[in-house]
Amino acid sequence: EVQLLESGGDLVQPGESLRLSCAASGFTFSTSDMKWDRQAPGKAREWVAIIRSDGSTMYADSAKGRFTISRDNAKNTLYLQLDSLRTEDTAMYYCSNFKRRGQGTQVNVSS
Repeated sequence: EVQLLESGGDLVQPGESLRLSCAASGFTFSTSDMKWDRQAPGKAREWVAIIRSDGSTMYADSAKGRFTISRDNAKNTLYLQLDSLRTEDTAMYYCSNFKRRGQGTQVNVSS
């Protein structure tokens, strides 16, 4: 059974940083493309960052220069480093292997 368990969400102030983690199991993580999506209240879900099995990355315009996606295949774990957070980054963040997604971790950015 595929399981994706996100963690690391928190309430932070604008300009601060967070590191999200996603523990994956039930599939071959090392050969899977992975991504982070987010969904803010009242808004459609949007993709944030993608990391392919070869390590190449892509970022949504809103994430470029501030967020960094990475993976540790030895630990079957996906990460998203969030820097210079803004109030508009407030959302539930989900990791996905493009077939399933986890339950999400909540990021709140507020002064």
